[in-house]
Amino acid sequence: TMAKLEDVKLRRSYQREIKSLLRTIRFKSKGRSQGESLRAVRRLRTIAGILVRELKRKLSPEALAIHQQALDLYDRVQRQQRSDTGKIYSLHEPGVSCISKGKAHKKYEFGAKASVTVTKTSGIIVGALSFQDNPFDGHTLPAVLSQVESIVGQRPTMAICDRGYRGKRKIGVTSIEIKSGYGLTVADELKMLRVARQIGRERPVRVRTSYLAAHAVPPEYKGRPDTYLDEVVLPGLDAAHAEGLADAVDGFCEGIAFSPAQIERVFDRARALGLPVKLHAEQLSNLGGAALAARYRGLSADHLEYVDADGVAAMAAAGTVAVLLPGAFYTLRETRSPPVDLLRAAGVPIAVATDCNPGSSPLTSLLLAMNMASTLFRLTPEETLAGTTRNAARALGLTDVGMIGAGFRADLAIWDAAQPAELAYRIGFNPLHRRIFAGAILP
Repeated sequence: TMAKLEDVKLRRSYQREIKSLLRTIRFKSKGRSQGESLRAVRRLRTIAGILVRELKRKLSPEALAIHQQALDLYDRVQRQQRSDTGKIYSLHEPGVSCISKGKAHKKYEFGAKASVTVTKTSGIIVGALSFQDNPFDGHTLPAVLSQVESIVGQRPTMAICDRGYRGKRKIGVTSIEIKSGYGLTVADELKMLRVARQIGRERPVRVRTSYLAAHAVPPEYKGRPDTYLDEVVLPGLDAAHAEGLADAVDGFCEGIAFSPAQIERVFDRARALGLPVKLHAEQLSNLGGAALAARYRGLSADHLEYVDADGVAAMAAAGTVAVLLPGAFYTLRETRSPPVDLLRAAGVPIAVATDCNPGSSPLTSLLLAMNMASTLFRLTPEETLAGTTRNAARALGLTDVGMIGAGFRADLAIWDAAQPAELAYRIGFNPLHRRIFAGAILP
């Protein structure tokens, strides 16, 4: 266009070749033909460089001054590398940014981020701003509020924002388990469970509590674990049951914690109180914890890096769920992963959890736990999805959530994803579109 406008005769226009190259880029960008597409892109860059250099040589000084800005823009595009920031994506609109990429249905989205502010009740527009350089949504809020203040004379005290303004912290969870086990006194164990119950009352999430005083032997009871059971664990369990604070009873069966015989004492009391049990088992060694949990018809056995075939068979017979905890495996730099093939072959339901705790798994993202379960433990994306829905519900003793069907509660996470693999594959990504809890659509 510039050559025609200034009546410059080019040695070659390359029009036919450019059309052919564009077709190659459009239709051969994936699979085995991807190499052809990359070569076509490189050839286009070469042609562009040839044409720009020829124009600079042949344009008159007056025409060169007129078109210098455009030619500089072409040079900048030619020099930019894939990793550069502030890249040019459009010669016609150099100010647009690449807003996002990587979606299954859309490789890139381009544009400039804009914000429109309306009043809550009447919908009157009281502000509109555009932003360059694609800032995070949360970083645009101060400028938006300041503009509204300058227009209406009053700074808003409440802003109802898109999910991106809060960093997409919500990831679709509707049911969680909160365990005690970090107080290790009767008073502190009960305090933790009371707080958990309060969370369930105040937040739109279903909270299941597990009494885990048999988690570790505190220093003052060093060498006297049975005394700790007598003076703290068992009396605390009675008190938690009396207040209705415990939905299940958990323990840690390991050489650094409690023996199978000691765990049996806790489970016997739980059975007498009518409470289901679950167990941290076979994380660091095999003490027969999985089989022990199965013998008491435990809801779940967690960790299971060292579980053997007998333990797996016992879990399968009892219907005990295997809860895999990749966050702890990763944080502790373990090298022995749970025997997933054995669990699959025996038909043991597999759940996946964050095991969020300050000691061994400071993991808060269930999506990342799904990714880790796939990459570290070789679960399929479909298995990780089942492990965080129906099998996770089963591990919590919930029979009316975790699936979509008649008679089930409407606890749903609606994802902006085409297939389960998108949830387990990407890291630091949250495609949650909407969360529904007990039939109510949440903001």
